[in-house]
Amino acid sequence: MRGVFLDSATVDRQDLDLGALKSCLSDWSIRSTTAVSEVADALQGADIVVSNKVRLDRETLQCADALKLVCVAATGTNNVDLEAAAEYNITVCNARCYATTSVVEHVFTLILALTRHLHDYQTSVKQGKWHAAGSFCLLDYPIMELAGRTLGIIGYGELGKATAAMGRAFGMNVVVAQRPGGTSKTGRSPLDQLLSESDIISLHCPLASTTHNLIDHREFALMGKDTLLINTARGGIVNETALRQALLSGQIAGAGVDVLSEEPPRQGNPLLDEPIPNLIVTPHVAWAGKNARQSLINELTENIHAYLKGRPRNVVHA
Repeated sequence: MRGVFLDSATVDRQDLDLGALKSCLSDWSIRSTTAVSEVADALQGADIVVSNKVRLDRETLQCADALKLVCVAATGTNNVDLEAAAEYNITVCNARCYATTSVVEHVFTLILALTRHLHDYQTSVKQGKWHAAGSFCLLDYPIMELAGRTLGIIGYGELGKATAAMGRAFGMNVVVAQRPGGTSKTGRSPLDQLLSESDIISLHCPLASTTHNLIDHREFALMGKDTLLINTARGGIVNETALRQALLSGQIAGAGVDVLSEEPPRQGNPLLDEPIPNLIVTPHVAWAGKNARQSLINELTENIHAYLKGRPRNVVHA
């Protein structure tokens, strides 16, 4: 069987072991990147395709006559037309639980950087303000301790649960939102209530029709002025114009964002067009610890082996 990895450079920076992945098929085409105009040709004759972010829309899947399996090199599958894949009898599998530690560490890196004003204090030292201080320390920016604060989790899968556990380890009170568009569950809080009660809100839900612009002008108005928003999920979950306004107006205290609605942001972005002092933006790297990336390769390998044995795993349905 022939396999194609459309965008290996999004995972491997020549620092991972791809041996097991390569050995599971007799014929591989491992491409570092694939432009939109090249996708159709790249898929010709391919039985299995691996894609991290390259879009596989209906037209592309329809033309891929030999294609039997799509392995998404991520947990989110919004780059694949799942309905079309089902119609064309193409199995779609995702990767799960490979980057939990990396993402949770990044979430709390953002939280701690914001609550302790690390960038502001580092800048003050570089500007010589500590040298000129009349006391042994600078207290120019308020420092918020996490213990006793309320952490709101939106999306309570693998990553949401792990983030909640870390929050409890810091002594935080954890509340979990009802699933957007889902049925109510015992112990879950309505979204509006969570937004108004949480000191820090962390997003871990997938991007779907029920979560697109889930956090918009109305939702920011429900938050307190000391609230922090952390998004390591998907950019489209938050209305970026609304977030920009909420930050600049002081409606919320700050935000840490690892994802944008368009990546890379070649056309600009409301969060990047001008400096916003209470905002940290990182370039979609929460998941990207080396161990996590190797675990992702291992997950892709296991998905392919399972499919070839007739027992597909991590199957995603429309």
